[in-house]
Amino acid sequence: MFRDLSQVVELPKKLSKSYVIEDMVTKNQKMQMVLEQLPLFAASSSTVLIEGASGTGKELIAQALHNLGPRSKYPFITVNCAALPDSLLESELFGYVKGAFTDARKDKPGRFQLAQKGSILLDEIGNISMAMQAKLLRVIQQRELEPLGATSSVKIDVRVIAATNRNLAEDVKRGNFRDNLFYRLNVIYINLPPLSQRREDIPLLVDYFISRFNLLQGKAIERISERALAALIDAPLQGNIRELENAIEHAFVICDKRIIDLQHLPPQYAAAASEKIDMPSNNPFDAAEAEIIRGALKPNNNNRTKAAKDIGISRNTIWRKMKRFGLML
Repeated sequence: MFRDLSQVVELPKKLSKSYVIEDMVTKNQKMQMVLEQLPLFAASSSTVLIEGASGTGKELIAQALHNLGPRSKYPFITVNCAALPDSLLESELFGYVKGAFTDARKDKPGRFQLAQKGSILLDEIGNISMAMQAKLLRVIQQRELEPLGATSSVKIDVRVIAATNRNLAEDVKRGNFRDNLFYRLNVIYINLPPLSQRREDIPLLVDYFISRFNLLQGKAIERISERALAALIDAPLQGNIRELENAIEHAFVICDKRIIDLQHLPPQYAAAASEKIDMPSNNPFDAAEAEIIRGALKPNNNNRTKAAKDIGISRNTIWRKMKRFGLML
């Protein structure tokens, strides 16, 4: 009589990459500020520059900007600028007309034209050459482009979103990136912190990935064990959220129980388990919370006020939790 529609909802989102703001899981203050501002940014047509390390969710933010804005009914096109040499990137972005070169047997619209009235994400924009930067600047300034081999310009109406794992302001100072293009892109600036600066989100993200992979893979895994979660929190996670997601997906492949344990995670996380905190509770969030507090106290020289501010809780709360977890100094 009844049908579980959760997979019906999740699978199309997975296939179409149609993400919205509620798919971003966080209790980190900096990330919450970004999410609060996102609807305001989305309502504008101004160019956006998103900076953040690989795996921090730059494409997810770009997709949300598109989905939440007035251009959501039109295409969202992504181009990985680092994956193509200049000659191919130019034809990919701007297109070409028949006869422009030997193999150009018919007109081909570029990505900008395909994104007409929608949005285009120029991913890894910090990797393009100075010559390509100049051509891109003209397109953004004039809102028109010339396909390769064309004799006339084509008007475009596209919102430009640029993303990079580099610090473009520093690249400008070094002369590796054009200052005029940087200022054109940097109208709205979004910086995404690495997962190492928002470890309080790891338990939330793990829980979210478990729920999502249960739907996608038809499993019924209930939770992650305390020591496995502690290992993930201790790990460097240089791949950020993407690395964490891959670790949980790996666990889903080999876990045939209700609880993900340390042996189900990729082998590199076993080393981190040696410094875990043994918590008597069956709730893995206790162990995770203790690890987060300990991780916040260390760089702040055990200053509770500063550590509480970094985590986003009050000084009284951190004192109470330190007492509960046996972390009193």
